[in-house]
Amino acid sequence: METFDSAKLLLQKIAGSFGCEEVDLADADNRFLAINVTADRDYPPFNRAAMDGYALQIGDWKSGIRSYEVIEVVYAGARHKQELKKGQCYKIMTGAACPDGVNAVVKREDAIEMDGLVSFAIDRVIEFQHIARQGEDIKQGETVVRSPQKCDAQLISMLAALGISRVTVYTLPSVAVVTTGSEIVQPDLPAGPFQIRNSNQFLLKALLKKWSIMPQLCTHVADDIPSLKVVLGKALKHDITLINGGVSAGDADYIPSVLSDLGIEILFHKVCIKPGKPILVGRTARNGIVFALPGNPLSCLVTFTVFVEEYLYRSFQYEERLIYSLPILESRCKKNELTEFFPVKIHPSDGGLITLKNNGSGDITAALGANGLAIHPDYIAEVAAHTCVYFYPL
Repeated sequence: METFDSAKLLLQKIAGSFGCEEVDLADADNRFLAINVTADRDYPPFNRAAMDGYALQIGDWKSGIRSYEVIEVVYAGARHKQELKKGQCYKIMTGAACPDGVNAVVKREDAIEMDGLVSFAIDRVIEFQHIARQGEDIKQGETVVRSPQKCDAQLISMLAALGISRVTVYTLPSVAVVTTGSEIVQPDLPAGPFQIRNSNQFLLKALLKKWSIMPQLCTHVADDIPSLKVVLGKALKHDITLINGGVSAGDADYIPSVLSDLGIEILFHKVCIKPGKPILVGRTARNGIVFALPGNPLSCLVTFTVFVEEYLYRSFQYEERLIYSLPILESRCKKNELTEFFPVKIHPSDGGLITLKNNGSGDITAALGANGLAIHPDYIAEVAAHTCVYFYPL
């Protein structure tokens, strides 16, 4: 049986890119940048007024001039028409280019303008005050962002500012989702007294959607070996096959044997974790990967977050996956030597982690309201209150 660390290391080693493609900037949200981005020019590309006010030459101020003739209004996006002479200034708008020779802006609130002359109700003006200097944000040719990087709203905005309308991103994998179980019915159908609804199909689709992945095949199969072989035979043609249920040690848990019959190389089956111990990971002949996840709702969430997402991060060329650490607000004990994952919520004022109580991984409410899955290491029996623990954000 694999440990948590050894199973994760194995996934890291076999993960590979699905390729690259170009997409419109409007479609880049949530995709992963595949190339480094450099600046096409300085930013700002000129000395930019950071305030509405009056632009002057600091030398005039230092020579004792306190009243200035306003010769022109300079607007954002427009070029000035007149050159300054001694004792003159521009009225300038936020975002406008400061004309050559201008090296200070006095904000409008500090000015008194009357009959084309302006004076200032301040005692001190310093060079380049209220001016964003050319290139102070980014220099031309400078690497602004390195891949891989998830395209969020901030990054997309910056790419637009750099004049990038097409973005090179990592290609998304083709994915099949197959849920199993004769006791499972779809949410829109009546459930018998001994049946449960197919919540995990919707869980997996929602988790994939966070990665902008829409499964090409999404179906449910009863616990019937011939039916499983037919459906899985189609599913295994995809880059990633997610199977849910039927992977444990029960009499109707056919997935391990069916996968073997279909020629799948079993990389590991069972990991020293709780919940999610029965997880199986295999590889197809064409190097596709198979994740067979346990059927309990929390087990499904944990194994996807910990293992499937680890594989996706590595496939999108991340060397390290971001994981957080915060203090747990109450102690937690365990009696086994497994690595345990438990749902936590960040306290709104203390900033620590609150453990969400549940009766077991079969509870449909087990992770409701959770901000993350915290890790209780295998070698620690008790995590004391206020000890920092690592957690995967949800």
